[in-house]
Amino acid sequence: MLALICGAGDLPRAIADALPESPVICALHGFEPEGLVPDIRFRLETLGSLLVWLKARGVDRVCFCGHIRRPDFDPAALDDATKPFVPRFLQALEMGDDGALRIVLELFAEAGFDVLAAQDAAPALLPPAGVPTRAKPVPEIATDAALGEATVAQMGALDQGQACVVRGGAVVAREQADGTDAMLRRLSPSADAGDAVGMLMDNAGALLGAAADWLSGIDGPGQGILFKAPKPQQDRRADLPVIGPDTVDTVARAGLSGIVIEAGGVMVLHRARVIAACDRAGLFLWIRERGA
Repeated sequence: MLALICGAGDLPRAIADALPESPVICALHGFEPEGLVPDIRFRLETLGSLLVWLKARGVDRVCFCGHIRRPDFDPAALDDATKPFVPRFLQALEMGDDGALRIVLELFAEAGFDVLAAQDAAPALLPPAGVPTRAKPVPEIATDAALGEATVAQMGALDQGQACVVRGGAVVAREQADGTDAMLRRLSPSADAGDAVGMLMDNAGALLGAAADWLSGIDGPGQGILFKAPKPQQDRRADLPVIGPDTVDTVARAGLSGIVIEAGGVMVLHRARVIAACDRAGLFLWIRERGA
């Protein structure tokens, strides 16, 4: 039996819908999945009890899916089944997000669960390489895509994000802890002054020219790309990057010309809706092989 260890968003629902049998739904407190009713809610401080509960239900496989931020940890809330994990929790708190996630995956594996990647549970979420939209990237986009790939690889090596925006050979925004949508909102012509300052602070030094173009509007709409890919050292059993219809809407509002994602490395939720939204907005979606 499979259990989904869920965070927020609609990825858990997409995976549940793709499965032949209904999975057990486990929701981390404070990060409820959309469109699913949890069978159990848990906290980090009760993880040991969750493992016992899953075993009692006959669960032998787990799949991590959905968005979370590192939860608060309250030692006073620890239950007896979780106390043996405290040294591992302390180790995780000293690590970046990737390292902390890896420790949690190890705890499940050591308890006897097979950890199934979301893309293995729902393979259709990984689209084939190509350009499925009516709009196609012009040849110059290949240069921006290569810069995006190199930038995300550098960011990922430092555990600092999975996305960036490239325009005319310059990186004009990098994903921060608040995520891809927040990065794109800072680029929107309707962004408030605080967001504009945030965008400039993201890339101050190297991006004055590109920022000036953005502020003055000389580039106009339809310039630049969102590039998204997994971190180079990422454990692909969890936290693979995702785009969906909301991503397309935010890219369009930011005045970009398209989206480039790594083939085999980024999941696409509601693919038909994503392609239709791109076509309505005149955007391209390039599912690009690494190094292409």
